[in-house]
Amino acid sequence: MDYLFIIGILAGTFTTISFLPQVIKAYQSKHTKDLSMLMFVVFSIGLVLWIVYGIILKALPVILANSVTLLLCLYLIYLKLKYD
Repeated sequence: MDYLFIIGILAGTFTTISFLPQVIKAYQSKHTKDLSMLMFVVFSIGLVLWIVYGIILKALPVILANSVTLLLCLYLIYLKLKYD
């Protein structure tokens, strides 16, 4: 495995995992008032663009990390809509 691929996988893993505490907290507490809908919508658009960029470059770490993060982000948007 190429060291750049490993760095990409590690970077993607850490940035994706960083979303988990927020998702878990919002799910358990059913409290999302303090979450910014605008931030998550804009962030989701950015993630979609990163996925497209990754597809164009055939960069699997970029595609995987941003796809999983997008799913977590969309789930937070869903929770925000449900509990606000």
